[in-house]
Amino acid sequence: MKIIWHPKCLEYGAPGHPESPERLARAYEFLSDPKLGYEFVFAEPAREEDVLRVHSPRHVEDVKKLRFYDPDSPRYPNIFEYALLAAGAAIQAMQLHGFSLMRPPGHHAAKERVAGFCYFNNIAIAVRASGKKTLIVDIDGHHGDGTQAIFLGDPQVIYISLHSFPNYPGTGLRSEQNCYNYPLPFNCGDEVYLQTLNEALTSLDLSGIEQIAISAGFDTYYKDPLASLGLTTEGYFRIAQRLKRLGLPTFAVLEGGYNVEDLGKNIHALLSGFSD
Repeated sequence: MKIIWHPKCLEYGAPGHPESPERLARAYEFLSDPKLGYEFVFAEPAREEDVLRVHSPRHVEDVKKLRFYDPDSPRYPNIFEYALLAAGAAIQAMQLHGFSLMRPPGHHAAKERVAGFCYFNNIAIAVRASGKKTLIVDIDGHHGDGTQAIFLGDPQVIYISLHSFPNYPGTGLRSEQNCYNYPLPFNCGDEVYLQTLNEALTSLDLSGIEQIAISAGFDTYYKDPLASLGLTTEGYFRIAQRLKRLGLPTFAVLEGGYNVEDLGKNIHALLSGFSD
């Protein structure tokens, strides 16, 4: 997979905030090792019309003018430009069947809501831009409540989320319409997780699905401070191997993952599972 990246995503942040620039700086440092063989593509910002396929004009203006409040999502100067760049990188990842290594993340952002470190819903913007019938698999440790709210009842999307519960945002306890939720206990480990993923995939009618979009959160990692499901680095490789068996074009967009030391290694494991 090609990796979509731009160093501008490191330019903002608040001291002590878990969604820090350091996490991506360290991940980029690991993944840019020539021995790994990744090709990096510079991110380009999304057009406002791309964002407006998902978010309301009022929401776009509120982010642009910092007219919002969420305790987890600070009103950083120029956050609108950074959020457009992350959304654009997600679209490029979709077009190139690649991986967006960008921040801010997106899966908590709803049509008219900033939430949980997220300003625009990157993966939703990319899926809508594609016009394809899509299976979204959200492997972040937190439920992607924004993604579910955007696509609930949409015949073009099947959404699957495996997430820790009880945990932020407190949603995703049950499946609704085209959104299939699998709350899991903290530190359940690779085997329970992969068994649940397999059951989810085999229980659904995926006929007509044209692509897979992965909300690739790595806060399920056993060392993660926020949402650990006890996954190992090998677990991410096995997740990718299972999804690869579906035989569909795939792209992925970074969400969470707050163990700075091992984020790059875990991303590499996921990408290796698709290329192996």
